[in-house]
Amino acid sequence: MTQVISENTKLTDENESQLALEHLLKLATDLASERCTERLLENILLSAMALTGCDGGTIYSVIEHEYLGFATLINKPLELHLGGTSDKDIPYSPIPIFINKKPNEKALVAISAATRKPICIDDVYSCAEYDLTAARQMDEKTGYHTQSVLTIPLENHEDELNGVLQLINPRVNDEVVPFTNQQVDLICSIGALAAVALTNRQLIDNMEELFQSFTRLIAKAIDEKSPYTGGHCRRVPILTMMIAEAVHQYQTGPLKDFTMTDADKHELSVAGWLHDCGKIAIPESVMDKSTKLECIFDRIELIKCKIEIAKRDVEINLLKAKLAASESSAEILNELDTSYHREMSYLDSELAFLKEINLGGEFMSDELKKRVLDLAERFRINIDGESQPLLTDNEVYNLNITKGTLTQEERNIINKHMDITISMLEALPFPKHLKRVPEFAGGHHEKMDGTGYPKGLTREQMSVPARMMAIADIFEALTAADRPYKDAKPLSECLSIMSKMTEHKHLDPDLFEIFLKSGVYMNYAQQFLKPEQIDDVELSKLIAN
Repeated sequence: MTQVISENTKLTDENESQLALEHLLKLATDLASERCTERLLENILLSAMALTGCDGGTIYSVIEHEYLGFATLINKPLELHLGGTSDKDIPYSPIPIFINKKPNEKALVAISAATRKPICIDDVYSCAEYDLTAARQMDEKTGYHTQSVLTIPLENHEDELNGVLQLINPRVNDEVVPFTNQQVDLICSIGALAAVALTNRQLIDNMEELFQSFTRLIAKAIDEKSPYTGGHCRRVPILTMMIAEAVHQYQTGPLKDFTMTDADKHELSVAGWLHDCGKIAIPESVMDKSTKLECIFDRIELIKCKIEIAKRDVEINLLKAKLAASESSAEILNELDTSYHREMSYLDSELAFLKEINLGGEFMSDELKKRVLDLAERFRINIDGESQPLLTDNEVYNLNITKGTLTQEERNIINKHMDITISMLEALPFPKHLKRVPEFAGGHHEKMDGTGYPKGLTREQMSVPARMMAIADIFEALTAADRPYKDAKPLSECLSIMSKMTEHKHLDPDLFEIFLKSGVYMNYAQQFLKPEQIDDVELSKLIAN
């Protein structure tokens, strides 16, 4: 009979060992595939509880190498589940590992963390080796009775502390029992697996954080490089994600079935931060060209000097004519004075005209262009004994820019930033979950009718996220109040311009409608626009029937 019992006990032990091994293998697989640190920590705790039959436990994460923060707390008899995936915050402060450079003896988890040793206590109320006052006080508050406690540190391969796992009250036949040596060894094995998984997750998270910081660094560098872009590279990704979330939530219309996973949103966010990275290669003399004649310096000052020379030439010619006509009648001298004042007035008038059109604020009609040409042909100045036109061909060409301050050649250079952006991003070995970053980032200057750049893509050839970014890029540029070359436009005017762009098939009409109806434009305006910019908007006039 004794032999039968012994054999049955051996069989039971073998079965338990087999189950424990299977559980460990499954846990290792689950931990390796888990991407969320919160769920990872919670799974470690739940697995440890399941293998030991514990009432509950807590898993702690390390904060700045000095504190243990509560990650997940579970107590089944008390029906308590805080932190982790519960959406319920743990109302306890982080526990210092050291106090005055000595292990914090008032917390068992701190002692285990500081000494890097497991601590197993059979009975909390009879243990004199450690200060367990906190555990007893917690029992008084909750009515629960803590008896057996197992605390183990979670260390990685470099002997760095990743966290601490604490279990309470294992049960056999519903009776609380001490932890067995086998259970301690088993939980230490789980701790080793957990430490590896946590280290891998932390390495991935750290690399991801580094990459995210690098993308923001590039955006900040571009914004800082030029006052004329303001905070564009910072605001566009924020607005893009606001639009993406609105489209994801929208339940009607042509885009009702469009959804984005968290990974999709992350990919779009990265593209948003990098959407103008090509501008880093554009010369500042072109990027920051705020007037038509500006190059390394604004050549309007050079023209002012030449006009002063022209005026002196007029005065010199007058004086020469007066000398030659000194014996003439007063009538001739008066005519000379009249002609002199007429020429001087004309030059003053034309200088004022040139200074105004140099700003590029108005459309240059054929009549205005002819006026520039007439001035260039009418006056010549003498420098180093050579007769030169008042305006050079290059100055005439720049002054006669039809709209804005950029020549077509300079505009081509600016537009080239998209080619550079795509080239830079396509050269990066993006992982699978970020493969579409170049496509998303490279499409924000395309137009729905195929007349955009750099590839002349049509609406059908563009992804929905790329079309979202086009709307974000335009709206940010129109509403920006931090550009030194233009006044901030009111919200209604910006949306009216975008409505016309939609009618002309430059922007996606379905996305623009969601942009308006969801109120994204107003949410953004309240965060980033000046109060005086936010005026009344009549949506009915902006949305196409």
